[in-house]
Amino acid sequence: MSETSYNEDNIRSLDWKEHIRLRPGMYIGKLGDGSSFDDGVYILIKEVLDNCIDEFVMGHGKKVDVTIEGQRVEVRDFGRGVPLGKVIDVVSKINTGAKYDSKAFKKSVGLNGVGTKAVNALSGYFKIESVRDGQLKRAEFDRGVLRKDEKLVKTDEPNGTRVVFEPDTDMFKNYQFRVPHIERLIWNYCYLNTGLSIYYNGQKYQSKNGLLDLLVEKMDGEPLYPIIHLRGDDIEVAITHANHYGEEYYSFVNGQHTTQGGTHQGAFREVVAKTIKEFFKKDWEAGDVRTGIVAAISVKVIEPVFESQTKTKLGSLEIEPGGQSMRGFIGDFLGRELNNFLHKNPEVADVLQQRILNNERERKELSGIRKLARDRAKKANLHNRKLRDCRIHLNDPKKDDRKEGSTLFITEGDSASGSITKSRNVNLQAVFSLKGKPLNCYGLTKKIVYENEEFNLIQAALNIEDGMDGLRYNRIVIATDADVDGMHIRLLLMTFFLQFFPDLVKNDHLYILQTPLFRVRNKKETHYCYSDDERQRAIMKLGKSAEITRFKGLGEISPDEFKNFIGEDIRLEPVMITKDAVVQDLLSFYMGKNTPDRQEFIIANLKVEKDIVEEKAEHPAKAIARKLAENEVELDA
Repeated sequence: MSETSYNEDNIRSLDWKEHIRLRPGMYIGKLGDGSSFDDGVYILIKEVLDNCIDEFVMGHGKKVDVTIEGQRVEVRDFGRGVPLGKVIDVVSKINTGAKYDSKAFKKSVGLNGVGTKAVNALSGYFKIESVRDGQLKRAEFDRGVLRKDEKLVKTDEPNGTRVVFEPDTDMFKNYQFRVPHIERLIWNYCYLNTGLSIYYNGQKYQSKNGLLDLLVEKMDGEPLYPIIHLRGDDIEVAITHANHYGEEYYSFVNGQHTTQGGTHQGAFREVVAKTIKEFFKKDWEAGDVRTGIVAAISVKVIEPVFESQTKTKLGSLEIEPGGQSMRGFIGDFLGRELNNFLHKNPEVADVLQQRILNNERERKELSGIRKLARDRAKKANLHNRKLRDCRIHLNDPKKDDRKEGSTLFITEGDSASGSITKSRNVNLQAVFSLKGKPLNCYGLTKKIVYENEEFNLIQAALNIEDGMDGLRYNRIVIATDADVDGMHIRLLLMTFFLQFFPDLVKNDHLYILQTPLFRVRNKKETHYCYSDDERQRAIMKLGKSAEITRFKGLGEISPDEFKNFIGEDIRLEPVMITKDAVVQDLLSFYMGKNTPDRQEFIIANLKVEKDIVEEKAEHPAKAIARKLAENEVELDA
């Protein structure tokens, strides 16, 4: 065996754009396709918007315009504008920025001088314009390479900066911008910066009450008591309880949405339970105090330390280097302000106490069955043939950039699970095979999670019994056939997660696997088509003599083919709760006991694509309605 040479020729230095393009994960996290809120295409938008927000915080520019058409993004602020002599440097010279020495930016997130440089390097087209005092400077780039350096020109435009970019399709494959994710990003900026107006494609977004508005928008249904809204120096919190299971938190540091929490969220969880117990002078279980809580917390930290470049999880133990501990800072604030609020509002305290007592009673009722279920789950984990686990998990203590890709496929039957198991990435992709159709759990209590073996095993596999902190997989993917039975199973599983673990859905962990409906091929090329339009285009390209295969189920796709659909080009449809959706109302309509109304709705709204229809075949809409009705009969029995 020949030895690999190692000499001076093996040593090379990358310029700034080469390094960003070679290791994009270091700068923007995962690339993704736009299906997840934290995919790279949204991080690019965020990095540009961060600079606009910094100008607003400094008192310059109360308005930001965001326009997205197709793959092109345009962001225009009305701040001071980038100094005209540094327009090219700020987007193409690494570690160039205005936030290193200025005390004004001491609580900014963007301290690394990388943000817009990463956007530039990862864009197929990038343009920056700066207007200052009647003069305009413009520069254009292609994948970080300067293409146009225009001279100063006079202009009547108001001061400010405009950035236009198109993510590089060589890096971001098959991506699309999803409006709910963009709106979520914009709203978060508005909640944290009252007085700021952001116009997205002409529509105005503005918040007057900060985190109070955030909870009002995010909550499903009405709160049990009016939202407690508290503000202090460098901290803002909003707290209430709702009629659901689990805990729901929205945490921010210096305007950055920490989707994975961190030290500030951990301290808040601990301190809020402690403060409430001390107010009532009761030694309740902390879990009983927090079950059903919906809360938001925003803190400002000097020189924050995050666990990754994408800043989704705070690691700082102190609010500033050598200063007060994070727990002490939040504890002092809540111990004073929340305690005072509960003393002044006894009606709120009464409702809160009743919710805690209800949680305690339910927990004690479940204690016996929970122990039996845990013992059963432990045995099943040792001998569970339905779970093919992977090697790397989201909750692994070791730092590993690959953890974000950890995925659990929940499949329909053994044939589908067999194809996925044989073609999966054993490091990152686990498979859980359902025995059959899950129980319709709508309207049932959490007791059913422990009594139903399959639900209990799913809960154990995900490690979410005690909250989301221990979640083992970043993505839970429902993989079913694209037929009536498959759709029914999807509904039943989504009902389970929405009913008992809504945090999974609200934090973008739940997806539907999109698999091809057709294969069109000739001797030279093969095209996999996910819709009839794609099939028609493939036929036009390959000719009418092309062989066309329709996949009726996942089990019909060979493992060799399946690996193409769950690899880098995997297509996932996120399960999202839109702004106007009321989950309980949706579940009641689709999964409750209103069969005639639901059947009429489905028949009136379902679009059917027909190939060859056999005589006397049941209408697909009626079939879905019948399946749902049958499930109700089974439940009643």
